Amino acid sequence: MSEAPEVEKKVQVPTGLYRHCLGCKALMLTHELEENQWVCSRCGHHHRLSAAQRLDMLFDGPWTRHDADVTSGDPLEFTDTQAYPQRLDRYRKKTGNQAAYVAGAGEIGGYSVQAGSFDFGFMGGSMGSAVGELICRQIERATEADEALVIISASGGARMQEGILSLMQMARISGLLHRYRSGSSFPFISILTDPTTGGVAASFAMLGDFIIAEPKALIGFAGPRVIEQTIRQKLPEGFQRSEFLLEHGLIDRVVPRDLLPGLVAELIERTRPASA
Repeated sequence: MSEAPEVEKKVQVPTGLYRHCLGCKALMLTHELEENQWVCSRCGHHHRLSAAQRLDMLFDGPWTRHDADVTSGDPLEFTDTQAYPQRLDRYRKKTGNQAAYVAGAGEIGGYSVQAGSFDFGFMGGSMGSAVGELICRQIERATEADEALVIISASGGARMQEGILSLMQMARISGLLHRYRSGSSFPFISILTDPTTGGVAASFAMLGDFIIAEPKALIGFAGPRVIEQTIRQKLPEGFQRSEFLLEHGLIDRVVPRDLLPGLVAELIERTRPASA
């Protein structure tokens, strides 16, 4: 009597159940990665987050979003492989945001704080006129209310589709930060995440009273490949990573993601005025 043929059974794995770590390439359950704040439990790689995810992790509890309707126009009528308005619409649908920055207000360590975050998923977190307007309004609110200010950067730099209108945001934001720092009782805390580059790194991201970075974040103006091609030299190991910048005195701390809220609260507590 012949044996019955073996039947292969195909198992359907639900989409999104597993993810590969971008650091060590290990296959991980998505929910485990999410529970660990999108940090790999094996190699410690910090995966990129949306702006809302970052603010949810930073604030003590519920927070209020400001100016969610601020969006970019198209004054230059810019077109490359796609018209700029069409590109904006695509990223608005993808992220659910109108711009590459989310401005929020809430409490950290019991203190009222104005905090905002770039969203790298929106055109690489590039800074255009809408992002500049959102940050400027946030700085003005922090100045008027005399509250601590936290900006989380995750950006490729100025947005080329807006030309000089994008570049002018560097000076505009830096000027308002000078006014804030001159009169505020509380600090401006700048948090640098992967990546923080271009015009954002060349301006307000490096102007914090305290400059904190997540581990192994890429931080710099031009990218390492561009620099190597320009100077025709091999860059040092780890060049432009947060640990390298800390070693050379350009930032104050490198802190794992889960410790950031506690450190921000501690910095506000240590620098607060006696009457606060």
